[in-house]
Amino acid sequence: MRSELKAESVKMKVKYIAIAFGFLLFAFGFQHCSEKKSDSNISSASSVKQQQYYVHGEQLYIKHCSNCHQKNGTGLGLLYPPLAKSDYVDNNFESVICLMRYGIEGELVVNGKSFNKAMPGIPSLSDLEIAEIATYLYNTWEHQRDSIELKDVSRILDNCRQATISK
Repeated sequence: MRSELKAESVKMKVKYIAIAFGFLLFAFGFQHCSEKKSDSNISSASSVKQQQYYVHGEQLYIKHCSNCHQKNGTGLGLLYPPLAKSDYVDNNFESVICLMRYGIEGELVVNGKSFNKAMPGIPSLSDLEIAEIATYLYNTWEHQRDSIELKDVSRILDNCRQATISK
């Protein structure tokens, strides 16, 4: 009888240890998932909207932009300019928004290096998708900017379109 009680007691202890271990793994996994990305400036204090824009923007960036500009934003040699640590990205916000929709041909100087490969725009991207990509881009790789608002992107794209029409 005593050995049965002892065996039952050991089973209960093992069960409690397994439950505690499972809880710790869950808690660690939850904390890990909620941490900001190491190259992101989006914090847990950011608005839900900004966090959603960032996450969707990252997915869209990977789908539409990373083939040339790379997942880490470093570009590809002298073919495609970097977006990470890019003076062009930092100093030409409205142009970057326009480039996403309308592309560019001709020389572009980024960090003192000349790039002269045409970048096709992606006219199928909605204004919202461009706002999301811009939020990702401008809050990653040491860029620091608040959420890129849809109304601002729409205004900028309308100005780009008007400038393109008048050419």
